[in-house]
Amino acid sequence: MDLVEGVGESSSPPRSFSGGAGYEIANDVYNRLVEIGNEEVTANPEFREQLEAHFSRLPPSYALDINLDRVEDVLLHQKLLVLAKDPENRPVFHVRFLENFWTRTDGDEDQQDLTVGLTSSHASDRNHEMGFEPCSKLEDLNLDFGRNSLDKDKGNLDGDSFTRQDDIHVPIHEVIFSAVDKPKLLSQLSALLSDIGLNIREAHVFSTTDGYSLDVFVVDGWPLQETQALHAAMERAIAGSEGSWSGSSRSKSVIEGAPAAQSNFVGMEIDLRLLKIGEKIGSGSCGDLHRGVYVGEDVAVKFLKSETLNQALEDEFCHEVAILREIQHRNVVRFIGACTKQPNLCIVTEYMSGGSLYEYLHKNHHTLTLPQLVKFAIDVSRGMEYLHKNNIIHRDLKTANLLMDGHNVVKVADFGVARFLNQEGVMTAETGTYRWMAPEVINHQPYDHRADVFSFAIVLWELVTAKIPYENMTPLQAALGVRQGRRPDLPTNTHPKVLELMQRCWGTDASIRPSFSEIKVELERLLQEIQGTVKEEATPNGR
Repeated sequence: MDLVEGVGESSSPPRSFSGGAGYEIANDVYNRLVEIGNEEVTANPEFREQLEAHFSRLPPSYALDINLDRVEDVLLHQKLLVLAKDPENRPVFHVRFLENFWTRTDGDEDQQDLTVGLTSSHASDRNHEMGFEPCSKLEDLNLDFGRNSLDKDKGNLDGDSFTRQDDIHVPIHEVIFSAVDKPKLLSQLSALLSDIGLNIREAHVFSTTDGYSLDVFVVDGWPLQETQALHAAMERAIAGSEGSWSGSSRSKSVIEGAPAAQSNFVGMEIDLRLLKIGEKIGSGSCGDLHRGVYVGEDVAVKFLKSETLNQALEDEFCHEVAILREIQHRNVVRFIGACTKQPNLCIVTEYMSGGSLYEYLHKNHHTLTLPQLVKFAIDVSRGMEYLHKNNIIHRDLKTANLLMDGHNVVKVADFGVARFLNQEGVMTAETGTYRWMAPEVINHQPYDHRADVFSFAIVLWELVTAKIPYENMTPLQAALGVRQGRRPDLPTNTHPKVLELMQRCWGTDASIRPSFSEIKVELERLLQEIQGTVKEEATPNGR
């Protein structure tokens, strides 16, 4: 569970529908459906009210994205959201062929826009005129390959890589999903598409006010125009995917049904009567983080929200507790205990008063000296070396999950997606956060502890630059770029040994990346070298 990245993923919280642009567009859709004689409108006297209710569930960015030449798509979206209310249906999906890419001829207005899921020129004009900003999650996932394509031959991002002639025979399909909105839903959906060989060209994603998602993906990679086989492939991929799609909660203890290797939680159950809860210091879609006191010690308490619990979150909770209870190291956040009985599911750890490295760098805008930078990196490498020696892969190493105590000692935290290296089963595809994710994870290939080494390289780059990785790219664009060999621009203002280590750690070939034991030794030597130089400079004549 990531308390930094926030809520269910499909959009920012919807704003009120009352009047304004949303009402005008809903009215335009209604009038257009009446004009073309749509039977669902003419046969249903309550349709207009239902249409307005549909628009009111979704954010303004949805209304402003509608292509009035394809108003029937709104009816399709309504049906999918209705079907998604039944847990047995989730995720609901719809597949259709759109067209061969760049088949539009000059003057053919009917082929100007691919789908309602794509921002049409009309919608863009309305956005500008009415002063609306794009939905933040929609903006994050808009790949728009017409302007930012992937040149697979060259292995990099190149806006001029594909021409109309190159793309003229590429079939484009649209896949629409509806499910309960939840953390990591977009990663799960994109993994499904990737597993059957589809490439995401655009993704427009929306959340309803009552917690459902409407996610429209425009894809290529399916060689045929017909959709029956693609529909069957989607069904197989969904049936074979892990995790719960329903979002339903259960009343029994989450320990029931947990894997045997994780079910021995004797000795770590806390006494809630001795736990004093203080101010909230963080919040996410499935939990809240509070400061507290337990038996006289300052602690951090991560509560799971009972209303958001499902099988996937329960499993994640069990995994995190199982891992935390097995580890103890100066550079890993110390586990104190947990409550595994609903409705008070929580994990109690030591309180880290210094906050995260992410906040330290990007919110508090600290600039690190070279000795500080290397000391922080050594702390991380020591904690990760310990985890790897205990056969634990973190799988989400990033500055948001690196916390500091009151003495600026950095500790590895947040083991919600960590796994024991020797446990059975294939590692979950696309686990982690795109900007820090190793290419083998993005590519759904087998991976091991060296995926964490790649993420460490991005953390090291972040410590050097105090910038967010790939800050001018959206998360999915960054992931696609990494898959093709792209890396952050090398900084010019740091020690050459730091740069050389960074490059070795983010190498494409995971087998030749250094281990954290090697990284730790190199950094410790570098720190001694730096401190020795500083002492010499501070002593007249080197004495």
